[in-house]
Amino acid sequence: MFDKLEALEQKYEELTSQLSDPEVISDNVRYAKLAKQHREFEEIVTKFREYKAVKNNLAEAKQLLEESDDAEIRQLAAEEHAEAQRRLQAVEKELKMLLLPKDPNDEKNVLLEVRAGTGGDEATLFAAEILRMYARYAERNGWKMQIIDCSESDIGGIKEAVAIIEGDRVYSKLKHESGVHRVQRVPVTESSGRIHTSAVTVAILPEAEDVEVHIDPKDIRIDTFCSSGPGGQSVNTTYSAVRITHLPTNTVVSCQDEKSQIKNREKAMRVLKARLLELERQKQQEAISAERRQQVGSGDRSEKIRTYNFKDNRVTDHRIGYTVHQLDLFMNGEIDDLVQALITHYQAERLREA
Repeated sequence: MFDKLEALEQKYEELTSQLSDPEVISDNVRYAKLAKQHREFEEIVTKFREYKAVKNNLAEAKQLLEESDDAEIRQLAAEEHAEAQRRLQAVEKELKMLLLPKDPNDEKNVLLEVRAGTGGDEATLFAAEILRMYARYAERNGWKMQIIDCSESDIGGIKEAVAIIEGDRVYSKLKHESGVHRVQRVPVTESSGRIHTSAVTVAILPEAEDVEVHIDPKDIRIDTFCSSGPGGQSVNTTYSAVRITHLPTNTVVSCQDEKSQIKNREKAMRVLKARLLELERQKQQEAISAERRQQVGSGDRSEKIRTYNFKDNRVTDHRIGYTVHQLDLFMNGEIDDLVQALITHYQAERLREA
């Protein structure tokens, strides 16, 4: 590991020198490429230099502990030695994390899909709240969220919604949100006050880049229709809404949130590409492991990854045993503590596998 880190540090120093070369500075394309490489190496090289500094402090404290006859100095040296040992172990673990292969999708925007599962009207109401939760979280991170398609229920809930979230490292933070989200509460439609359990499925897909997915125009059918609101009420008398069908996979995408047919078509194509990329990714996963075939289940309550219990003001993520008793804040988009806990958990799993 340390031979690799030494080589990375040497490469980083070479890149630093090249970026100050007038010839490189005058070549915008070359400069941008080298600057990107320099940024990619910076975090791990900085951490490696910290490791070497801590290791040096440990050696100095050990030497002082062995050579000094002064009791007070020896005590200080022992404290410094213990702290340096603790810090050295922590930095070494961080270095191993940084050396793990990065998920190539981490930097991408995402396609968010929210669907009501079991639970009838109550599930559609909770789906609307889950969509709002992610919208608030996107705001807190400075991301941009656009609703691409939304099918509403008669009581103001959501049967299905599709959105694109754009921003810095969106997929890296949201990729563990996929799965069945279960809610336990007394529905507004329940007159007897009994607690019901309903479910919503969430899928987080990395947005596909044009170079990753090629769609033959002969493989798609594009239909246009009038946009409509809840209950089928017409909200647009022009044929601006777009439905695209990918014939080989029978994948259907629709978009009607823009008044322009061209803009709706562009957004629908973005969604289609993301879904086709996900289909290809699933095929690759199936070849590796039968246990990881789908990102979300059928929407059945038993397949839950997380439970939202309104009576106890509690959220529990069953994958890592994480519980917080601030459901009201959580539903308002304050989910970063759980997001970070999930990232740490899965990074640790990858480290054990490595």
